[in-house]
Amino acid sequence: MSADFAIDVDPARDLVRIRMSGFFTPEDIDAFLAARAVAHTQLRCGPNQHLTLNDLSDMKIQSQDSVEMFRAMLADPIYRSRRLAFVIGRTLARTQLQRALDRRTARCFDDSWAAEAWLFAGSDRAAA
Repeated sequence: MSADFAIDVDPARDLVRIRMSGFFTPEDIDAFLAARAVAHTQLRCGPNQHLTLNDLSDMKIQSQDSVEMFRAMLADPIYRSRRLAFVIGRTLARTQLQRALDRRTARCFDDSWAAEAWLFAGSDRAAA
């Protein structure tokens, strides 16, 4: 399965919704990064004050090179979210994600309702 992604911004809620699926090559990740940069121009909040909900439930196991690119992406302070929630099943992809997160204020969920509730709960304590 090839990579696919969608990014939707809700400026009124300072929320970025991302859906990613498939297997990402470095070229796919570069295309995602470019689309994310464009999407962030729609936000009204200050830098790093937005919330991000990323649905990875259809993400395949990634190559080590892709995992490293995703780790670097998550570590980049320019697009860092105030809070970051991932929807992902209990798969090896979840294990790869947790390795890439570093010390982020991020958490993994089994469904988008729980993820969004955590995003808007107000506490920024990290939990993985």
